[in-house]
Amino acid sequence: MKKIRFLIISFLFIFTILVQNVLAQDNPIILYYGNGCSHCAEVEDFIKNNNFDFYIEQKEIYQNKANAEEFNQVCAEKGINLMNRGVPFLYAENECFIGDKQIISYLSTKQQSVETDKAISDVGGIKTNFSESLTMPILIGAALVDSINPCEFAVLLILIATILASGNKKRALLSGLAYSASIFISYFLMGLGLYSVISSFGTPVVFMKIIGGIAILIGLFNIKDYFWYGKVFLMEVPLSWRPKLKSLVRSITGPLSAFLIGFLVSLFLLPCTSGPYIVILGMLGHSETFSRAIWLLALYNLIFVFPMIIISIGMYFGMNVKKAEETRNKNLKLLHLIAGIIMIIMGLFLIL
Repeated sequence: MKKIRFLIISFLFIFTILVQNVLAQDNPIILYYGNGCSHCAEVEDFIKNNNFDFYIEQKEIYQNKANAEEFNQVCAEKGINLMNRGVPFLYAENECFIGDKQIISYLSTKQQSVETDKAISDVGGIKTNFSESLTMPILIGAALVDSINPCEFAVLLILIATILASGNKKRALLSGLAYSASIFISYFLMGLGLYSVISSFGTPVVFMKIIGGIAILIGLFNIKDYFWYGKVFLMEVPLSWRPKLKSLVRSITGPLSAFLIGFLVSLFLLPCTSGPYIVILGMLGHSETFSRAIWLLALYNLIFVFPMIIISIGMYFGMNVKKAEETRNKNLKLLHLIAGIIMIIMGLFLIL
C-alpha cells in the first residue's frame, strides 16, 4: 500500500511540476507601481490609451505587502540594490525596465514587433497567431482522447492477465508500470523527432490547414467505426498485426521484459494512437520553442500513459481482468465516437 501511494503521489507531483513549468515559460509582463506616483500614472495612462495585443499584469506595491515582497524578490534576483529600486518597474521577458520612459519605450517596441509578426502571418485575410493556437485545454483534450483509445487498454490487459496467471500480483503491477514507462519514453522520443522535422518546414499557415484537414479525416474515420465498426478499415491496430502483437505481449515474464518489449509494442500502436499526437506535434512545430515543446510533450505523454498506470494499480488491488476486457469491448464504439467528435472540433479550430 505504501509503495502504491508513493507512486500515485509521485505522479501527481510530477504532473504539477510539468504544468507549472509550462505556465512559467509564458513570459509574463508585470508592471509594479505605487498609488500616488506621478511617473506610474504616466505609464498607466499610456497602457489605458493603447490597445496592446499582449497582457500586462499590474501590481500595486505601496499598500500591498505581498506585491511589495514579490517586487523586492525580483529586484534581488536581478541584482538591483535597494538604492536603485523604484517604481514604475516593468518585468518582462526576463528583463527589468525602471522609469516611465524606459517602460513606454519597451511597450511601444514590443507592440510593433507583435504587429509585424501578425502581418507576416496574415495570409488571404485570415490572421493566424500561432503562439496562441496551442492552448492547455487543446493539449490536455488531445492527450485524453489519445489515452482512452481501445488499443492500449487491450494490450495492457493481455499483459497483466498473462502475468497474473502465474499468481504473482506484485510482478504484474511492476510489469504494468514498466510497460507504461516504456511507452512514455518511446512516444516522447518519437514526438521530439517529429517536432524537429515539422518545425523545419516553412509556410505555417498552409501546414496548419493541412494538419486541421488530417484531424477532421481522423475524426470522420473514428465516427465511421461507431456506425460501421470494422467496415473497409478500422482505426485500431490492423487485424493482420494482432497475432504478432499478442505473441509479443504474452512473451513478457517480468518488469524488464515488459519495459523492453514496450518499445516494440509502441510501433504496433502507432496506427491507432498517432492521430491526436500528429495534430498536437503539428501545432507544436509551428508555435513553440524547443524548450517549451519538451515540457508540453512530457505533459501530453504523461496524460497518455496515466490510464495504463491506473489499470496496473487496479489489477493489483483485485480488478477483474475479464470484466475489464468486457467493459472495453462494450464501450469500444462509444470511445471511437468521442474521439471522432473531439478530433473534428480540433480540426475545424485549426482551419478556421
